Amino acid sequence: MDRRVVITGVGGLCGLGTDATSMWKEMREGRSAIGPIANSELHDLDGMTGAEIKALPEHDINRGHLISMDRFSLLAVLAAREAMRQAGLSCDEGNAHRFGATVGVGFTGSYATEQTYRSLLLGSAIRAELFTGVKVMPSAASVHLSLSLGLRGPVFGVTSACASANHAIASAVDQIKLGRADVMVSGGSDSPFAWGVLKAWEAMRVLSSDTCRPFSADRKGLVLGEGAGMAVLESYEHATARGATILAEIAGVGLSADAFHIAAPSVEGLASAMRACLADAGLNAEDVDYLNAHGTGTKSNDQTETAAIKRVFGDHAYSMSISSTKSTHAHCLGAASALEMIACVMAIQEDVVPPTANYREPDPACDLDITPNVPRERKVRVAMSNAFAMGGTNAVLAFRQV
Repeated sequence: MDRRVVITGVGGLCGLGTDATSMWKEMREGRSAIGPIANSELHDLDGMTGAEIKALPEHDINRGHLISMDRFSLLAVLAAREAMRQAGLSCDEGNAHRFGATVGVGFTGSYATEQTYRSLLLGSAIRAELFTGVKVMPSAASVHLSLSLGLRGPVFGVTSACASANHAIASAVDQIKLGRADVMVSGGSDSPFAWGVLKAWEAMRVLSSDTCRPFSADRKGLVLGEGAGMAVLESYEHATARGATILAEIAGVGLSADAFHIAAPSVEGLASAMRACLADAGLNAEDVDYLNAHGTGTKSNDQTETAAIKRVFGDHAYSMSISSTKSTHAHCLGAASALEMIACVMAIQEDVVPPTANYREPDPACDLDITPNVPRERKVRVAMSNAFAMGGTNAVLAFRQV
């Protein structure tokens, strides 16, 4: 029997806010968190912009756990705790083996890596800090969710650059559909504001000097951000048996690889993932009301994604609402599609499409309805979220009203 998978809780934090509600409010209104990077530990980065979390929310995570966490793991735990609170769930000896976690990450352990290099190469240290190895491992965020929440079912990390969170959620869906778990906490987390990481992105010449303007003719590139987004996924049977409030159903998953170029996207690769998602969900192109685009704000990515959307949706591409919320929370790498998952769920909940902020000039090659600057009220029964990663690994999710 094919088990339906539903979302019963979400949690998140990024430059827009430190909980899902405040984050969504800013996203919905098109208010951008992008500004000058103020982290005092960064050097030689004058004029670089980003979307930082200015202050973390209060929490009671004990020091014994904190000393083994890099920042991306801490963000993941904070988001997961919020999602579990909304879902009204907790683990005990009777159910912990049926609860698991998958967390997507992109640039894992940036802070710990930077600190280690500085202390060894520039300072007087002769060895790395004790927990450096466990801080930087790609599975660290999912492991800390297990430790913090008591999850004893399937727990593992997922990494596929900018598509990591969607791949993690897809993997969590599989665990539930295969009967390996009843509940999975899943999403993504990333904190790339370390000097070395930012210098690496700077060298690629894809960073904007001011802000992120997806699909706008005057766009200059992407902007990096930090954050985490998590969802509590349950089988429909498990959720209804306990009387849970269902926020949305994960209707379908579509995965593909471009096999084309390490940094440039392929129209057919992107289109293949969207087609696969529609087929998995049993949806027609005309069923999709809102599409949260990958929309990075680079000329190549935006034009390629627009062409792929037209190839998949045909005439309906001009009827559905599209937006890139990266214009508000920036590109949070491994966390990006997790934040965009929350945008899709809330669009379904409130029947409103969040806008593409900072839009100024039409681009003839990006001529779809990208919901410029102002939110739009419309019925959202089905929302789709695109995540297209460097290296050509693509993951698309479809969400449906229940």
